[in-house]
Amino acid sequence: MTRLLGLSGSLRRASFNTALLNAMTDHLPEGVTLEVATLHGIPLYDGDLEAAEGIPDAVAELAQAIAAADGLILSTPEYNNGMPGVLKNAVDWLSRGGVAGGKLFAGRKLAIAGASPGGFGTIMAQAHWLPVLRTLGIQLWPAGRLLVSQAHKAFDAEGRLADANIRDQLAPYLAGFAAFVRGRP
Repeated sequence: MTRLLGLSGSLRRASFNTALLNAMTDHLPEGVTLEVATLHGIPLYDGDLEAAEGIPDAVAELAQAIAAADGLILSTPEYNNGMPGVLKNAVDWLSRGGVAGGKLFAGRKLAIAGASPGGFGTIMAQAHWLPVLRTLGIQLWPAGRLLVSQAHKAFDAEGRLADANIRDQLAPYLAGFAAFVRGRP
C-alpha cells in the first residue's frame, strides 16, 4: 500500500485547495491511499516560543503524518503571485531541528498542485516553492504539476469538483506520482 498525504495550504473553510485534495481521493490508483491534512492550529513561527515550549502539538502531529506517508502532495494557493504565508510558516516549523532533527523533508517525494480563482492557476506560487523545496532536500516529482485556474467555477457550492477537464487530469496525475513514489519511471 502506498500512503500519500495531501497538505492543503489554505485555512479557509471552503478552500479550493482542500477541495482539490478531497477530489483526488476519488481518483486514486489501486493500492494507494490519500489522507488530507490542513494547517489549522499551527501558530506563527516564534523562536522564543520554540525555546520556551518546544514544538507545538499541531506541528508535531503534522510531522508524524508526513513521516508516516510515502509521498506528499502540496496543494498551494497563490496569494499576490506568490506562496501563501500560512503554508510557508508551517514548512518553517516543520523544518526546525526539534522535528526529525530538521530533516523531515530530506529525500521526501513531493508533488505540487494548486487551485486559484485566477486565470493562471497557481503557477507563480508553485514556481516560488521551488527554491524552498530544493533547500529542504525534497525529491520533487519532475513529470507533473497540477494547475487549477478559475477554481470558483471548477468547484460547486459544496466544494465538489464540477469541471470535467480537471477531473480527467486527476487519475493520470495521481498514477504518475504514485509510480514516482514507488521508484518507477
